[in-house]
Amino acid sequence: MTKKGKLIGIGVGPGDTELLTLKAAKVLKSVPVVFSPKSAKEKESIALSIVRPILEERKDYKRLMLVEPIFPMIEDKEELERIWDSASEMIAQYLNSGRDVAFITLGDPSIFSTYSYVQRRLIDRYEIETIPGITSFTACAATRNKALVEQNNILTVVPKIDDRLEEVLEYSDAVVLMKASRNTAELESTIEAKNRPKEIYSVQNCTRENEKVIEGFSNEKPYLTTTIIKFDD
Repeated sequence: MTKKGKLIGIGVGPGDTELLTLKAAKVLKSVPVVFSPKSAKEKESIALSIVRPILEERKDYKRLMLVEPIFPMIEDKEELERIWDSASEMIAQYLNSGRDVAFITLGDPSIFSTYSYVQRRLIDRYEIETIPGITSFTACAATRNKALVEQNNILTVVPKIDDRLEEVLEYSDAVVLMKASRNTAELESTIEAKNRPKEIYSVQNCTRENEKVIEGFSNEKPYLTTTIIKFDD
């Protein structure tokens, strides 16, 4: 009976290939299958662009199995469930053949990553290893050369605005707005109106060649934008 392969979730960090962990690079230099979802057929996965220099160093690069399924950015939950089910079964086929599969994902696999949906579906059937990566917001803080939190400060990560935001702002010392490209005027005005001393900055394409640090909120809001609010009181 063929031994089943292992699924390896790999966080590839925010953008700079040199920020890959040694462990992530080691796996990517030897794993037979790399699973690299992308949002549309005509687009290259950003995660793949980060690890491509590592993959191209492989002597067997031309024999590497690179799988690029489409994970569209949609809100239809039923359709998303179908896509995640299909992707999980696609990975299962490789695992059943005895091949290890690396699933690459931006930042860290445990923070707002599509990897988690596949991980959840396969964890009871296969061996799974998850390799952490540097998050966008820690990379942004490093770019700014300022700590996010100190001592007993509370850090809150917010994916989008909802009715809990007011309470979050009241008790947080620092707030990270992930996916800041989805920021609304309502969200920004709510934060600006908060009567607490604060510093706001946004980082576009953090650690990449076109990185840009902006004071306050970003008006352009490309996809890879993170906004950080630090309260000073």
